[in-house]
Amino acid sequence: MHAFLPIFAQAAAAQAGNSGMYVMLVQFGAIFAIFYFLMIRPQQKQRKQHEAALLGLHKGDEIVTAGGLVGEVVHIKEGMKDGNSAKTLDDRITIRTGESKVIVERGRIAKVLGSNPSEAKD
Repeated sequence: MHAFLPIFAQAAAAQAGNSGMYVMLVQFGAIFAIFYFLMIRPQQKQRKQHEAALLGLHKGDEIVTAGGLVGEVVHIKEGMKDGNSAKTLDDRITIRTGESKVIVERGRIAKVLGSNPSEAKD
């Protein structure tokens, strides 16, 4: 009877090791789910909202570029796709900042501040 005790001990240790591995996998899955719902998903949602705001730009909107220039949209030159005008993040946007005009890509705009109040009064 004493000869079988080491065999039973090894079998019990193997089962305990497998259950420990399952617990560890569940913990990793829970950590990934927390990261997804607290970090990745909100960031994707914010990126989609930013892209929608960029694609919805029109003349008179006040913007801030990635370089920190604040200006008003004067002209939007949309790219061509399959012979039709299409809004993309590569479009060129002319902005008036101070006394000069600058051309930037639509994708390089960091923030859309909204319509210019001076334009709305006219």
